[in-house]
Amino acid sequence: MSQYYDVGDRTLWNPSGGVSRLFMSQVSVCQAELGLPSGIGPMRADECQIDPVRFAAFVDALLAWHRRASHPVMAALSEGFVTTVVVLAERAGIEVKWQSAGPARAGGRDLSEEAWAAAVQQKSRELGRFMAGRARSANTLGGESLPKAGVQAVGVRN
Repeated sequence: MSQYYDVGDRTLWNPSGGVSRLFMSQVSVCQAELGLPSGIGPMRADECQIDPVRFAAFVDALLAWHRRASHPVMAALSEGFVTTVVVLAERAGIEVKWQSAGPARAGGRDLSEEAWAAAVQQKSRELGRFMAGRARSANTLGGESLPKAGVQAVGVRN
């Protein structure tokens, strides 16, 4: 059974239940770490609404936190979650703020701001290709989100 992450009537992501549970657990951990709500609402009847204003603030704070991660294990553990969040932000039409005032760190290594941003962007592009899931639901057509109500899936590919 899959679950829907939506902004209004637009579906951003439709992962399996197991992937969704892991993601929501990571959301909870990062909300506590950042001391900031994510804007990702509770999962109800396999649907979750994302508040784009709160989510944008969370994304900015998460990227700033990840950019400063100085411990290699912390950077590695958070990388997949950060990448997933960037994909969702971009699909929601949120302008991701890549620049900061200080140098970026990745696993204890100093990186230029541009190198850090380029690495996260590349990983999010790669991951984004897999985030729709194997089987397209009736509310997606060729990777594009469509409103859920009254949509007929025509020409949908696996």
